[in-house]
Amino acid sequence: MTPAVPGEESSTGSFPGLTWRALRLQAQSILAEAGIESPQADARWLAEHVAETSLITAPEPTDRQAKEYENLVAKRAARIPLQHLTGTMYFRNLVLPAEPGVFIVRPETELVAGKAIEAATKAGPSPLVVDLCTGSGAIAISIADEVPGARVVAVELDDVAVEAASRNAMPYGVEVRHGDARTACDDLLGQVDVVVSNPPYVPPSEVPPEVGQDPSRALWGGGEDGLEIPRALVARARQLLKPGGVLVMEHDENQGEALVEWAREWGMTGRTEPDLAGRPRFLYAV
Repeated sequence: MTPAVPGEESSTGSFPGLTWRALRLQAQSILAEAGIESPQADARWLAEHVAETSLITAPEPTDRQAKEYENLVAKRAARIPLQHLTGTMYFRNLVLPAEPGVFIVRPETELVAGKAIEAATKAGPSPLVVDLCTGSGAIAISIADEVPGARVVAVELDDVAVEAASRNAMPYGVEVRHGDARTACDDLLGQVDVVVSNPPYVPPSEVPPEVGQDPSRALWGGGEDGLEIPRALVARARQLLKPGGVLVMEHDENQGEALVEWAREWGMTGRTEPDLAGRPRFLYAV
């Protein structure tokens, strides 16, 4: 929002002495009570969205801004995803639009992208990277942005998501393909340096409230354990990778052991890596 304009009450109006700090503290309490995992960060991001600037430099809120902020906090407490409220997704160095019908990329996925970037960088001057189930294109675009000379191919099945990924990826030279990740890229068999994926993997029994806001195709991994699609992608990655190529794939914290064993059955040596909270959340296999 903008600073006070003629005819608009400032924070000395019906909310005398109101400050962003006071609003944020109240918001943090509301969000924490609602079970939001990061109430402090969410309260700050929503405040800066309303203020349209960093709170370090923002003037104190107007009445209109205070009311807008309180409304957004109430929606966040009702588990509407933060990105849907702000219309923006932040991912590594990227700022991407949060569009209806497109999966919202989570902060933990930045680690998956980071491992893929490390592997691509080590692969040589012109690595070939394939991102299966690209969604918004966030992982693929990050790799293209951070690995000079990389050729990045992104695969997505959903019509809405592939259109969004194509728009997002265009400035970065990422090739977006519309197709099923389980059978994609026949022309690249045995040539790929890195396969990366944040596939559908959610088991039916584990559905956080925010997840219900995402497209179902991007969520459910198939089967009682959610591993039907992840297993198929391990198999496809093995076919795409050149000898010594690397697979990096996100998974549920209870799926790591099964995927390491599945990768072994496909002739790969794998391990599961932790997220920022120490939970096993992605497969790294060679």
